Amino acid sequence: MIKHREQIEYLVGEEHDITELLKVPELRALVHEARVAGALRVSLIAENGTVICSEEDVESGVALRLITLPVSLEGEKIADIQVSGGEHDQAVCGIAAMLRSAISVVLNNNLKRTLTARMHTSVVTRSYDELLAKNLELSASETRYRELAQSLEAKVKERTYELGIAHARLLQQEKLASIGQLAAGVAHEINNPVGFINSNLSTLKKYVSRLIEMVDWYQQQTASDEKLSDLAGSKQDELKIAMVKGDVWDLLEQSLAGAERVRRIVADLKGVSHVDEIEGQSFDLKLEVERTLSVVKAQLPFDTVIKCDLSPTPPVTGNGALFCQALFNMIQNSAQAAPSGLILQLKSFCDGARVYFSIADNGHGVPEEIRGRIFDPFFTTRDVGGGTGMGLAVVYDIVKQCNGTITVRESAAGGALFEMEFLLINP
Repeated sequence: MIKHREQIEYLVGEEHDITELLKVPELRALVHEARVAGALRVSLIAENGTVICSEEDVESGVALRLITLPVSLEGEKIADIQVSGGEHDQAVCGIAAMLRSAISVVLNNNLKRTLTARMHTSVVTRSYDELLAKNLELSASETRYRELAQSLEAKVKERTYELGIAHARLLQQEKLASIGQLAAGVAHEINNPVGFINSNLSTLKKYVSRLIEMVDWYQQQTASDEKLSDLAGSKQDELKIAMVKGDVWDLLEQSLAGAERVRRIVADLKGVSHVDEIEGQSFDLKLEVERTLSVVKAQLPFDTVIKCDLSPTPPVTGNGALFCQALFNMIQNSAQAAPSGLILQLKSFCDGARVYFSIADNGHGVPEEIRGRIFDPFFTTRDVGGGTGMGLAVVYDIVKQCNGTITVRESAAGGALFEMEFLLINP
């Protein structure tokens, strides 16, 4: 019968389990050889009394002689060997001594091998740890340099963006100032003669009215004289007086309307530039849209259709002249996207807290993959030299200055739909 324990609770050095030095199969082999040599019972017993390994072949009622010898490791007792034989068997002592000697040799050899392996492992581990620490240090340094490079790159992009916006804003301001000065000069030079035309046409309208009244009076006075009446009628037919009387009012009204249109265009041009506007003011979105359309219509394709659904809204905080310029830029983009058959749809409304404005066209639209970049400075889809890439960047900046946001998506007609939301400061 063989009894053995899978683990010996004995520690060496730094929590070293003795079973790593002397495995149960080794013990079983040694104990078995001792019993084969003549012992009737062989046992290895731990310090706490636990039987580690045991083998016996004893018949009941047989008197036994017990020999107990200690097993030590590095001067410390770790177990006892118990060897039993016949009562008069003198070989039992020799078998016990040889078993202890064999176990000690195996223990010491295994201990040396284990310590050597552990020392080698410790050295290798320490070298590996040093290499790992150096690698981690280098990785951390590389990460710092990469983060620094990325930070510098981000700062360069940010400064480039700010410089681009500032430059574009300066160009827009200079452009608006030039338009304003031109508009002021044009208004001064044109409004005076237009005023004369309006005044003279109004006076001429009164004179024509009197002349027609006089002609009608003469016709009435000559009606009693048949000969004179016939002569007057022939002359009127020759001069087409009836046609003149019917057409003169239309001519006068059209002339007055044309003069008024000239006056209004000049006023709108001046209004778009807002040369006398100061910061911190607000603007009427509907009025600015109408002004911009009045000025830009002449630059659109002849077959352009403009559909407006502009509801009155509360004033929007910001510079009306800049908003006109933003709208002008977007209309120009739409015209370039659809050189013929352009359809523009403009809509505005207010929900109480925000003013909404949208402009849609039927052009080729904005591909989804670049919608997040079209407001970036210097980004353009045109050929080299075909555009500066600042038009929509300026639009984005102007809308932002007006406490607004702008987004783009596909319109119902497949073109581009720009939607703006302006937050009301005091709704």
